[in-house]
Amino acid sequence: MPRTAMGARTLPGEYFTSPTVYDQETSRIFLPGWICTGRASDIPEPGDFFLHELDGESFLIIRSESGQINCFYNVCRHRGTRLQHEKCGHLKSRIQCPYHAWGYDMEGKLKSAPNMMGTPGFCTSDHSLQAIACVVWQGFILINQQRPAEDFKNDFRDILHRFDPWELDRLVSAHEIIYDVAANWKIIFQNYSECYHCSLVHPQLRPITSVETASNDFQQGHFLGGPMILAEDHESITADGKRCGQPLAQLSETDLRRVYFYTLFPSLFISPHPDYVLTHRIERVNSESTRIVCNWLFPADTLQQTNFDASSAVEFWDLTNRQDWEICELTQLGVQSRAYRPGPYSGLESMLVAFDQHYLSTMKDD
Repeated sequence: MPRTAMGARTLPGEYFTSPTVYDQETSRIFLPGWICTGRASDIPEPGDFFLHELDGESFLIIRSESGQINCFYNVCRHRGTRLQHEKCGHLKSRIQCPYHAWGYDMEGKLKSAPNMMGTPGFCTSDHSLQAIACVVWQGFILINQQRPAEDFKNDFRDILHRFDPWELDRLVSAHEIIYDVAANWKIIFQNYSECYHCSLVHPQLRPITSVETASNDFQQGHFLGGPMILAEDHESITADGKRCGQPLAQLSETDLRRVYFYTLFPSLFISPHPDYVLTHRIERVNSESTRIVCNWLFPADTLQQTNFDASSAVEFWDLTNRQDWEICELTQLGVQSRAYRPGPYSGLESMLVAFDQHYLSTMKDD
């Protein structure tokens, strides 16, 4: 791990508080970026759907009869009515507008429009739902509003197969907790990317692994992070140090002794463990608050075992999360002060420098 921050300083306060900066992030980061919305396992059957809200837009994400996952603006092509208002559910056949019963198939094609079909000049193919780019990678559903969207495989080439040994596409959630945190999304990212604070904020973490064992696989760009080595008397990061399930089958001996922490700018953290994978999905709410969806992912057959119990992993990370969110909220309060001035990063915060550099590069005018 680099031991110097090269004289870099923290971001000015307006980057964490300004509505103008927030709006610039929408157009320069979140609209053209690949944003994680959930897991493919959340909608396992054709007709299963969920809604994702992002910057005032509502997206309908649905599995089609062919098994493909599609994403549409949740907007009828007739008069703009929201097609679905339930957060998730199952549709037997069609997506139907509740206002005038225009109906669409799960590929977004208009199939029925009462009193319109056969009208001269009206063509159903002109009124398909507005779709946006949607990919499934490692079991995660990611969407991109830019037209045309950046090529996903090229954009994610550095990390495309990084998690193959953990077989993330086969993992399902054993537990989910949603946190609402009164802090800017970048403070959440920065906190996750350094362990300078760990010995003070997370005393329960110190016996398990320490910053002295950390290294980084990525040191620039929108993928950052790397491994930390487990203490000899710990099998995983859990409350009792024991694994909650069998070791993940494809892991090397090296990976069985490590825990990894990665940030995927701007909406996802992935933390592979020897027996499970911890994920945090980051959703901006406004310039001063963030919603975080945390999942503990295990193989489906592990969940089916009669003696399976994820509580030791959940207990440990829920405590750690809440410690982090509290300190993030205190930071948010501080950067709003007229007394706040950018301070120097320590040598243990090199990933924060890399985050800031990437963030600022994306915020530049074209």
